[in-house]
Amino acid sequence: MSDELVHRERLSPNYNDRTGPISMVVLHYTEMESAKAAEDRLCDPEAQVSAHYLISEAGEVTRLVPEEKRAWHAGASYWRGNNDVNGISIGIELDHPGHALGYREFGDPQIEALVPLLHRIVNYYDIPRANVVGHSDVAPIRKIDPGELFPWERMAEYGLATPRPSIELGDPFDNDGAFYLALERYGYDITDGHKAVEAFQRRWRPERIDGQIDGEVRAILFQLLLDRDRGLAR
Repeated sequence: MSDELVHRERLSPNYNDRTGPISMVVLHYTEMESAKAAEDRLCDPEAQVSAHYLISEAGEVTRLVPEEKRAWHAGASYWRGNNDVNGISIGIELDHPGHALGYREFGDPQIEALVPLLHRIVNYYDIPRANVVGHSDVAPIRKIDPGELFPWERMAEYGLATPRPSIELGDPFDNDGAFYLALERYGYDITDGHKAVEAFQRRWRPERIDGQIDGEVRAILFQLLLDRDRGLAR
């Protein structure tokens, strides 16, 4: 596979064999002081973590694990019935201070490096746009990255992620139980309902993340499922 989008390579020892074909991309932030610190950790055998790619804030793309191998980026995770997200996904780490070290918007050089890499991956593996997710989507109890400032709508404009839907029919769920079942049907782990709703809001209504099921959240979820069932979104 062409390497023109990769500036350098430092292979991590932290990987093993895949458990299935690649059908997902998981985006993370590093939440560390620097890209060098993050890279060192992702290549430390004692850390037992890795990712396929690390993109610095300056836009430098480093390959850490070959795509055909299973990187250890998502940890305990779940999406659309699959409990081994690492086994079927490509993990991309974005050099970023995260919520712990001064959360801020993602800079243009980094996003401009991410877009062509993500485009190549999504198209090469024919990954459904609904399977381009954040770490918080697949591990809502533990993780909140890449967070509410990640430019998902910009990714959607490039055809690399599912866009926020236009609401047609309003609020269809008459109780929270129905909403949770629908949320699980869309893909989320609902073991901790409050955290699952927060993760959903972080991705689909980032302007207010409170873990509360309200009419707007219900309407967004219903529209996402409706669009998927109509074949308008994969």
